[in-house]
Amino acid sequence: MLETIVNFLNALLWGKLLVYGLVGAGLYFTVRLAFIQLTHFKHGIKVMTISRQGGDGGLSSFQVFCTSMAARVGAGNMAGVAVAIGTAGPGAVFWMWAIAVLGMATAMIESTLAQVYKVKDEDGQFRGGPAYYMEKGLGQRWMGALFSVFLILAFGLVFNAVQANTITGALERVFGFEPIYVGIGIVVASGFVIMGGLRKVARVSEIVVPFMALVYLLIASVVVVVNLDKLPEVFSLIIKSAFGWQEAVAGGVAYSVAQAMQAGIARGLFSNEAGMGSAANVAASATPNPNHPASQGFVQMMGVFVDTLVICTATAAIILLAGDMGAESDGIKLTIDALTSHVGDWGGAFIAFAIFLFCFTSIIANYSYAETNVMFLSGNRKTALPLFRLLVLGMVMFGAMAKISLVWDLADVSMGLMAIVNIIALVLLSGLAIRVIDDYREQLKKGDMPVFDRSKFPELDGQVETDIWPENAKARANEA
Repeated sequence: MLETIVNFLNALLWGKLLVYGLVGAGLYFTVRLAFIQLTHFKHGIKVMTISRQGGDGGLSSFQVFCTSMAARVGAGNMAGVAVAIGTAGPGAVFWMWAIAVLGMATAMIESTLAQVYKVKDEDGQFRGGPAYYMEKGLGQRWMGALFSVFLILAFGLVFNAVQANTITGALERVFGFEPIYVGIGIVVASGFVIMGGLRKVARVSEIVVPFMALVYLLIASVVVVVNLDKLPEVFSLIIKSAFGWQEAVAGGVAYSVAQAMQAGIARGLFSNEAGMGSAANVAASATPNPNHPASQGFVQMMGVFVDTLVICTATAAIILLAGDMGAESDGIKLTIDALTSHVGDWGGAFIAFAIFLFCFTSIIANYSYAETNVMFLSGNRKTALPLFRLLVLGMVMFGAMAKISLVWDLADVSMGLMAIVNIIALVLLSGLAIRVIDDYREQLKKGDMPVFDRSKFPELDGQVETDIWPENAKARANEA
């Protein structure tokens, strides 16, 4: 009965409510922001180039970018894309691209709000995210608490068990390693990082994430270059399949436009997390450069681009350039078989290594999301963190040893409910977020370095930390 209920809720949440909700929100924010993901894409790159410069009391925007990418980029970027192509055809890739473009606007909104309403904890570390802007911006602490509970269950506990399970499965399958020893190794490595708190998570992510992403993209680039003559045909296949202009693809199997849309949108949303409220938790931890909430919005907007339009596309290229892999290949096996056909037997070992890095960094980044929400529930005091860290490590060990398909489905329900709560808050606070972003763009248009001046937003009096966002900040900056 539990399994039936969970499957019904997931079908309702991910088959209807979330797809329409997140797509609708993405369209709405895209129009309200005048297609900022296109008109200011070049500026987003520029902000990324200066994002390593941080400040007292916070992490650099680049560290936060890497931490959010650590959570976004996981086994799903390799297995999830393969599942979408295997179940709905190459057309799913086009709709994955489309939802990523819309999701860039949503990420801009939620990360800007996370910065506006951030606070300092007892150690001077910035904290924030959906729970905080629900409490401070909407005056609904119960709503923030509900969101926090859903996120802690999904990201802090169950998803980390699933990531550990994925690592164990890959290393056992490729190298024959015993799950118990792999589990112990993951627990020790994860414990070393998360016991150091958010700062250590960010430092490790800053090193590992660029390395793992660049190596994976390098392999994909080699595959593309070697098969450059096939690229126009593959691109044509994606477009034709997306709009039903080609009736049969992938070995004669017919796929509908609806199948391609649903699989591509779901894959894109699940991968880039735009609108779910997860990445916004760590976005608040940054000391942005320029010192304006919207600059962190640009950084997270680029995170959606890199995750889906770059890394997921790399996986799609590896799979589609390999041709028809047969009906027996699906999920991660399809990606392994495709890469092996391109580079030889070492492809399987490389995928296992990539999964280990992707999933390990997801564990520590997921923990960082949950830590912020544990702090919210405990009134920004750290007393509950030691026990919570032990609980997380216990779930990691459990995941390494257990069969957890039902637990994964339960996590999907928690994440779906979390996303619905966040979407409601984003729409209600979107007016303020858009005005903050417009303020940034107006200063940029004048040739100024954008600085957030709270005096322009009197409705924020009593809602935000005055030492973080003071009045007359522009004049103070000029005096300095």
